[in-house]
Amino acid sequence: MAEQFSVPVTVRGYETDVQGHLNQSVYLQYAEHARWSLLLAAGISQTELIGKGVGPVALETTIRYIRELRAGDDVEVTCAFVWGKGKSFRVEQTIRKTDGTVSAEISAVGGLLDLERRRLVADPREVFKALASDPEAFGF
Repeated sequence: MAEQFSVPVTVRGYETDVQGHLNQSVYLQYAEHARWSLLLAAGISQTELIGKGVGPVALETTIRYIRELRAGDDVEVTCAFVWGKGKSFRVEQTIRKTDGTVSAEISAVGGLLDLERRRLVADPREVFKALASDPEAFGF
């Protein structure tokens, strides 16, 4: 089994709130950064997606905040696509400090939108698989 995909991030001071904690909206930005990084690692760019007439969409996102993050903390943001049948898929992510402390868990439901028809494609897994030069990043 391949090692789980992750990207490193350092919490920046301007991302924190008045209590000195990482602002809640920034957790979503970190998750989004990891998802796009996984796509790039698989060989899929935004330009290529648009050229094929598709784009990923978020349908639902749940964040479970576990431990605070502060400016200067180094974290790893993991990303794993979980495939089922149908038009949607899950993306499971963890934000973990380098000492192993889990700071947040993010679970999302996504889809792949046909940009012309404005409808979800029937089988996003097959579209990603066809576009990827390194499909292992998706767990294929």
